[in-house]
Amino acid sequence: MVVILKENPDKQQLNKLVKWLESLHLKTHLSEGAQQSILGVIGDTSVVDIELIQALDIVEDVKRIQEPYKNANRKFHPADTVIDLGTCKIGGGNFALIAGPCSIESEEQILGVARAVKAAGARVLRGGAFKPRTSPYAFQGLRDEGIKLLLEAKKATGLPVVTEIMDLSQLPLFDEVDIIQVGARNMQNFELLKALGRVRKPILLKRALAGTLQELLMSAEYIMAEGNEQIILCERGIRTFETYTRNTLDLSAVPALKTLSHLPVIVDPSHATGISRLVPPMALAATAAGADGLIIEVHNDPAHARCDGPQSLTPEAFADLSKRINHILEVR
Repeated sequence: MVVILKENPDKQQLNKLVKWLESLHLKTHLSEGAQQSILGVIGDTSVVDIELIQALDIVEDVKRIQEPYKNANRKFHPADTVIDLGTCKIGGGNFALIAGPCSIESEEQILGVARAVKAAGARVLRGGAFKPRTSPYAFQGLRDEGIKLLLEAKKATGLPVVTEIMDLSQLPLFDEVDIIQVGARNMQNFELLKALGRVRKPILLKRALAGTLQELLMSAEYIMAEGNEQIILCERGIRTFETYTRNTLDLSAVPALKTLSHLPVIVDPSHATGISRLVPPMALAATAAGADGLIIEVHNDPAHARCDGPQSLTPEAFADLSKRINHILEVR
């Protein structure tokens, strides 16, 4: 339920309203905008007499939110959420390029790629330390050592870093990681999501292979219900009957999610297509569709990459793409 407040509401009356609602075991969230302020109410609002609230001098209107996701709902929070990483922001008109190798392979590799993508305009460095692979015999990542190498690249370049967590037991290793990524396979790992809700750092939440937009937002709700509102939604392609590409990139998810939610939305064209030559056109299309950022795989030697080489761009190709993306950002 949202309570739409009149302009410049009396603070004393507002405090009394909040205390009364919270006495009914409901949670409240005040969102103050330039034109309008909204008091969000979460919980079993069937115990609330709407007519009683509507009669208050400070109240303009009261509306019930039908969607099951409340915290992630734009009706509850009209203003865009902005993720502030210190050196850059994501959301609310701020666009960020995230780039780096699918898997961290060596110190030389991650440092070389990190310096190259930063020079080309990347604002965040990605790199996989723990790798979920379909085959148990495939390269699983350098794990703890990979985290250490990623943090060395962070110190060397000043770029904030993002990497994927596979299991709750790994969380202590992520103390210095700036953004924790939840991969598609873990989108509905609810115990992990609840634990990350108690972590006070941004979470990059990827859409599952067959996840609907509502299911993605409900996964975000699990995190937000525990207190962490710093979430970045990521469209990375869904599984359809098409076999030419690795997945089918659902670009309509970008404007749809930005209508439904206030959370920033980024796109992963690398995992979506699985083919390097398709990454640039899909990245440009995602930018034009209104994405708040892109996460792109870049490798210094894709032909010999230990993971996802066919979908990785070379540093030179990434630099060219970055320039083209900036042209779109200038006119969108």
